[in-house]
Amino acid sequence: MIVLLPPSETKHPGGDGPPLRLDTLSFPELTPLRAALVDELVELAADESGCMRALGLSAKQRAEVERNAALRSAPTLPAIHRYTGVLYDALDVQSLKGANADRARARLAVGSALFGVLRAGDPIPAYRLSATSKLPGQPGLANRWRSLLEPVLAQLAKEELIVDLRSGSYAALGRLSDAVQVEVVSERADGERAVVSHFNKAHKGRLARVLASTRSEPDDAGAVATIARRAGTRVERNGNRLTVVVAA
Repeated sequence: MIVLLPPSETKHPGGDGPPLRLDTLSFPELTPLRAALVDELVELAADESGCMRALGLSAKQRAEVERNAALRSAPTLPAIHRYTGVLYDALDVQSLKGANADRARARLAVGSALFGVLRAGDPIPAYRLSATSKLPGQPGLANRWRSLLEPVLAQLAKEELIVDLRSGSYAALGRLSDAVQVEVVSERADGERAVVSHFNKAHKGRLARVLASTRSEPDDAGAVATIARRAGTRVERNGNRLTVVVAA
C-alpha cells in the first residue's frame, strides 16, 4: 500500500543532507521536468519582484525567493520531514518507532509541484512552488506534469494499492482513477452534512498515520475502511471512495 499525501506550502528549513541531486530521487522518469523546473525557479528568483508575483508571495514571504535561489546548493531533508503544517503535525511521523517507522517510510509518498511525486526518504531542499503556480512563459503545471506523472502513478497502482489523500490541485497534476479516494465530511446532530474544510488536513493526517503504521496489508478500499474503523474512525464506503465522517 502507498499512502499518497499532499505537500504543504510551509516547510521545515535547513537540513543535514547534501545538496539536491535529482538522480538520487525515486521515479527517475520524472527527472527531465524536475530539472527544468529547478532551473526555472532559480532563474526566476534572480528577479525578486517577478518571482513574488509569479508565486503569489506576500512581502512577509520574501525568504521563499531566497529558498528557490538556493535550490541547487541548500541542504536537504527526507521529504517526509521537509513538509510541515496541519496534516503533517497530525501524521507525526517522527514519533513512530521500530517496525511502525519502517512501514511508514515504505508506504508514504508525497505529491509535489516541483518533483511530481516523492518517496518518504527522498532528500529535498526547502522550496516554494504550488500546483496552481504558473511560471512566466510556460503552460500551467498540470499541463506540464500530466503526461509524465500519470504513467508513473498508473504503474505504481498496478504494483500496490494507492490511498490518494492529495487535494484537488495536486491530484490534477497526475490523475489516478484506480486509487482509493478519501473525503472528510462533518455531520450535525440532525444528520445534515457538510464537506470539512478547516480540519480536513488534520483528519487526513490521522488517517495517514493509521494506514502508514498498520501491520495489515490492505488490497482494496474495503480493507482500508476496516483498518480505519478499528482505529476508531467512522468511515463509509462507496466503491473506491471512502468518506470519513466526523461530528460537526
